[in-house]
Amino acid sequence: MTNSQLTMYITLVTTSGVLSVFLFIYAYIRRAEMPGSRIYLLYTAAQAVYIFGFAFELASETMREVKFWTTVEYAGMPFAPVLGLLLVLRYTGRPVSGKAAAAMLVIPFLSFALVATNDWHHLFYKSVFFRETGPSSLVDIEAGQWYIVHGAYTFGCLLAGAVLLLRQWNRTNEAYRLQLTALIAGQFVPMIAAFLYLMNATPAGSDPVPIVMCFTSAMYIWAIISTRTFTIVPIAKERLFESMREGVLVLDASGRLVDYNAAVGRMIPALHASMIGRKLDEAWTQMTGEAFPIDLLADGTQDELTWAAKAEISYYQVRSSAVRLRNGERAGSLLMLIDVTEQKRMQRQLEQQAYYDGLTGIFNRAQLLHRSKKMLDEARSRNEPVSFILFDIDRFKRVNDTYGHDTGDRLIVHVVSVCRQHLPHGALFARYGGEEFVIVLPNAALEDAGALAERIRTALEAAPMPTTGGPLAVTASFGAAAALSATGGGDSLESVLRDADAALYESKRNGRNKVSLHRRG
Repeated sequence: MTNSQLTMYITLVTTSGVLSVFLFIYAYIRRAEMPGSRIYLLYTAAQAVYIFGFAFELASETMREVKFWTTVEYAGMPFAPVLGLLLVLRYTGRPVSGKAAAAMLVIPFLSFALVATNDWHHLFYKSVFFRETGPSSLVDIEAGQWYIVHGAYTFGCLLAGAVLLLRQWNRTNEAYRLQLTALIAGQFVPMIAAFLYLMNATPAGSDPVPIVMCFTSAMYIWAIISTRTFTIVPIAKERLFESMREGVLVLDASGRLVDYNAAVGRMIPALHASMIGRKLDEAWTQMTGEAFPIDLLADGTQDELTWAAKAEISYYQVRSSAVRLRNGERAGSLLMLIDVTEQKRMQRQLEQQAYYDGLTGIFNRAQLLHRSKKMLDEARSRNEPVSFILFDIDRFKRVNDTYGHDTGDRLIVHVVSVCRQHLPHGALFARYGGEEFVIVLPNAALEDAGALAERIRTALEAAPMPTTGGPLAVTASFGAAAALSATGGGDSLESVLRDADAALYESKRNGRNKVSLHRRG
């Protein structure tokens, strides 16, 4: 190596040191976005000390200066691989305790101490001497026992970090493998450079490690900042993220899909990795034809989401929460999907039992009384009429006795089916008990109720129920009554039902299959 080449080499090393300082400053400014910032700051500081110490060593003219700047180098160089490993451990979800980290730094501290006191024991370097050829400032060394320990430990830290990162490859989403590749390279490149240097395979025997270490540091910070890896998507998500039964969607501050766990993949099979990086609204529109039904920027909200697949509908409770950086800035959102399909089904079954008749599916007696009272109150407030139709199936007991209760149940279902075809919008239809039914008509006069009852009576008479023994004739008797409005004093529900019941019995006395109206005298 000529003097001009040495000068160029020192310039490159110095530039590398300046870049390391820049990365330190950059990481310090962005430390609120990097939960692992303390380790990274120490990592870049150790690199900067090593690189500048090496540059000054190259520029030294006396052995005393060389030894001094070598000691400065070792104030940083032995610590950088260990700090890099600690960074990888944190990145892969294996942060170590303070005591364990201190134990990992014992050998680097011993290396620094032994280099600083090498002239007394020569455990690190047996000898240090200037080269006989080339610039007089270049030195060679004869390794001592501890130099071997130090080298093995350094290589071990770099190799351990690389292995840990490689093990995460299959567990890392394809969208983040480029960042993972950069981190892996950050471990392997210094090892390769050091190996080439020890094998004397570098130009003029120059040490490339100080230069490449700066680039590996840049790879680290790019991988961290480009995806906010430590804040939003740690690679170690499989320990918690992937093992969760609840589905989790991870969004950035712009509502773009950053990642999702396996549970969401099972809940929403149409979701796939190619949608990562797109806004969730766009991805959801692609899957369903509609925008995502929940406000993605809301914090702490709960909503319900339905997903239809293979003729089955699933229900998910969605809880949103903001992910914030240490400085309070919103970094993104977490949407947690909890499968409540079974609870929904049970709730509907309970509602069905509480509100509806188990045989016919129309309202039961309790709901009839509750809802018709509300309809009466609303009608009074608007001074509108309300009419009631009470009817039952003629000679229903004879059907049960002759054909059995199964046929009787089928007859009740048949009657309800025919009635439903004629009910106007807003009408309340309920099973009052046994073979008896009630229809409540809001804003309908008595004559309107009578006309509807006649249409239903005619339809039932014209629609006998098919049976194995032939068609079974169906008729019903009807009674209708209207409630007085508020200006007329206002009838109670009980009194209107009594009036309708009186009209029904008038129809029965007149031979059944009739419609009778209760008119006030």
